Amino acid sequence: KAEFKNFRQLHSILQGHPDAKKVPGIDASTGSLGQGISIAVGMALGAKAQNKDTKVYTMLGDGELQEGQVWEACMAAANYHLDNLTIIIDNNGLQIDGSNEQVMSLGDLSSKFKAFGFNVLELPDGNNLEEVLAAYSISTMEGKPKCILAHTVKGKGVSFMENQVGWHGKAPSEAERQQALKELEG
Repeated sequence: KAEFKNFRQLHSILQGHPDAKKVPGIDASTGSLGQGISIAVGMALGAKAQNKDTKVYTMLGDGELQEGQVWEACMAAANYHLDNLTIIIDNNGLQIDGSNEQVMSLGDLSSKFKAFGFNVLELPDGNNLEEVLAAYSISTMEGKPKCILAHTVKGKGVSFMENQVGWHGKAPSEAERQQALKELEG
């Protein structure tokens, strides 16, 4: 709990975008949208080229899917048969500037990823950790990268944050933090 006091604070483990030097399990720091999937495709391709049994995982926000770099990386993942790559999409319908529909509609994501050559698993409740873990454990189809499309609620479990676009990158005040922790523990 103590580390949450440093949320969105410079030099903290939770400063914003995950920092590979500070967050265990993160192999690459990203900033601009679309970089993470591109790096992950490179890592998965490198592992294949070296005949390593390495699995690569990356997470994307649904608003990030508006970047062309994401789709170029997805084409490469399918083209090179990266069945060692799993992406998970946090599909909550909101981004920093508003709803995805207001900014730029994403359409039918499941169909798009299937058309790009991915094995797609849809999670109706992407906030359910057991459902997410179960999706990770499902074997990939040989020769196909896997896409877990997790339908989520931004700010789930915190009454004043749920489905509120304004909380995209904002740190709560101390009183809001206390209320959020109380609601999440309840």
